[in-house]
Amino acid sequence: MDENKEEELKKEDKQEELQKEECQNEQIKEMGQVILDGNPRKYKVELLTIIGEVEGHESAPAHSKTTKYEHVLPKLAMIEDDAEVDGLLILLNTVGGDVEAGLAIAEMIASLSVPTVSLVLGGGHSIGVPMAVSADYSFVVPSATMVIHPVRSSGMFIGVAQTYRNMEKIQDRITTFISNHSNTTQKRLEELMLDTTQLVKDVGTMLEGKEAVEEGLIDEVGGMKEALAKLYQMIEERKRK
Repeated sequence: MDENKEEELKKEDKQEELQKEECQNEQIKEMGQVILDGNPRKYKVELLTIIGEVEGHESAPAHSKTTKYEHVLPKLAMIEDDAEVDGLLILLNTVGGDVEAGLAIAEMIASLSVPTVSLVLGGGHSIGVPMAVSADYSFVVPSATMVIHPVRSSGMFIGVAQTYRNMEKIQDRITTFISNHSNTTQKRLEELMLDTTQLVKDVGTMLEGKEAVEEGLIDEVGGMKEALAKLYQMIEERKRK
């Protein structure tokens, strides 16, 4: 009898593991999100990926790799509301995208009460920069790049002074956010944005991993191992308080 019960319990455990794995695979497939809870400390860490183009109020072409902000914002709200979540790890490999959507995601990440760590892989370009620095601590791999450039406009552009002032205000919002969440100044950011010597047919600056740290944008050069270790350390410090 005891052996039968033991067998049943083993089958139930296996079934639960399979269901959990299927659920995680579906989350990765649909939204690039998954829960990391296999660590020895049993911390529950939410993983959020920001990949490709950040899609805003308008849909990107069907063939584009996108991160949809209408998926990300509710997920961030759920993380803040869930008492069992210990921390958030953000992986970025983005070309940028919608300014309003990117800033909304960055502001949400910055306002979370749980410890947050970001890791730039491949690229953290344009509006990807505010999202990278929005975490409590940021990493970049040596081969990654970050592009800082002036705000661009798509669609109809009315050539009047009010349009120019509006563009200036949008750019000011971005540089203010970045300077408030990193170790660089707004003045230095504007200098990098207006550099004419680096990008072909464009204005701005491309920083490689180490350069991004030297400029004060990112806290440290490192990879997945370093990012998770830092996040676990921050979780431990928070739990001791």
